[in-house]
Parts: sequence; structure tokens; C-alpha cells
Amino acid sequence: MREPTNELSATLRRLRKDAGLSGAEAARRAGLSQPKVSRTETGTFMPTPEQVDALCQVYDAPTEVRKGLVGMAREVQEDRISARIVLERGGWRLQERIGRIEEVAGRVRSVAPTLVPGLLQTRGYAEALFGESLTHDDRQRTVDARMMRQRLLDTQREFTFVLTEGALWWNMGGARVMSQQLAYLDEVSRRDNVRLGVIPWSTPVTVPVLHAFDLYDSRAVLFGTQTATALVTESREVTDYEAHWAELQPFVSYGDDARAILERITAVYQNAG
Repeated sequence: MREPTNELSATLRRLRKDAGLSGAEAARRAGLSQPKVSRTETGTFMPTPEQVDALCQVYDAPTEVRKGLVGMAREVQEDRISARIVLERGGWRLQERIGRIEEVAGRVRSVAPTLVPGLLQTRGYAEALFGESLTHDDRQRTVDARMMRQRLLDTQREFTFVLTEGALWWNMGGARVMSQQLAYLDEVSRRDNVRLGVIPWSTPVTVPVLHAFDLYDSRAVLFGTQTATALVTESREVTDYEAHWAELQPFVSYGDDARAILERITAVYQNAG
């Protein structure tokens, strides 16, 4: 598939062309290197809010456009968010921020070794997942925010999800919840802009998957631990995750093969229910 264009990159490229500037001249006026300007426009470099602001000034961008682009860059700034702070401030705030990060990306790639990714979760699965970690009102607001993120599946963005078979056997919420969840995965896997892959238990592998992570274009990685959620934009670390993504691909079953796995597991849950 071709490299999709995200809004931040596409808008900066359009503004530069409208200003009649080459990449080299735009870089000189903004105090950046030409490769950084080029990589920003192709989605392989995450500029800082200050760098985006500098480019917008060079391009004489309208105030509202500049504020919007700077805001996008600010959402994807490298950060580490404590789980304790998430609980204190409300889990829905983190879900809304993740949604804004996803909106900046043209392509999202996700690896999920233990759970169904948030963008693919049914409401029942999400409610079971958050369980008693949040108050009732906060849990409902957080689940609502997670469900709202899924509207991006109806856009032109490209999504690729890789789950291990173990993630599908992790019985979150009971057999009925899991049957509905697997049915939804089958449905989503048939969308033109979604690729759903599963690594079967029976597949011999030579690569461990230590934790879940999400890649946004080629410029940012989001992953969580027991105590924090981290957003990384440092290019070498992003490159390492892209290399990890690539080395997993030979073990992934996509398309009808993935759906056959879903069907097999669904039959077990239905019998258990």
C-alpha cells in the first residue's frame, strides 16, 4: 500500500507550495535543515510545536491554520503519563488525547499480544477491561471516549492490527462478551482500510513480543506499562519499533486465514456460553 498522507504533513506541504518555496528555501528561512522539512512532509519526522510554528510563519499561514497545526504537533510531543495521574485526572482524558494523536496520523499500526486494541474493542469488552479501576461515572466516560476514537475507522486512514492468538483467548468479560468481540473483529477485518492479522499459537516464531505498541506513521510510538503510558518520537527509537514490526510480519496470518482463527475461537466461546 502507498504511504498515506496525514493532515499535518499534507497541510505543511500545501502551505509551502502555495508560498512558492522549495524545501531548501523553506528550511533556510525557518532555521531547519532541508531533510527535516522533507521528512516532516513525508510523515517520517515529528517536528516540535516550535518548528511547526516557524514553518507556518515562513509560509504566512492564516492564524487559525497555524494554531491548529501547532496543536497537532503538541499532542504528539514525547511524553510519559503516570497511571496514577491518569486515575486522578480521569481515564477519559487519556483516551481523548490518544484519539487526537490518532487523528494526526495517516497510518496506524498496532501490535497487541495480550488484549484487543482499543480501536477494535466493543463496548462490553472495554467496560470489562476497565472494571473496578475507575469510578462508575469515570468508567462510562472513559469507555465513551474510547468508542468515539473508533470513528477514525470510517476515514481514509490506513490501519493494520496484529494480535496474538493468546489475546483472543484472554476471556475478558466472559464468553458472551468475547463472542461479540470476535464477531466485531471479523466485521472490521473486511473494511478496505483495515488489515487484521493474527499470530497463531501453532506458528513457530523466533521473535518475542514484550508489550503492545502503536506506530503512528513513521514518527511516533505509543505503548503502556503497568504504571505509565509513554509516547516516543525520538527517531532512533521509532526506527527500532518499525524494525520490530517488520520482523514480526512473517509470522502473521492475514485475511481469510485470520478470520478462520476468529471463527475457530468463537465456536469455543459460543459453546461455553
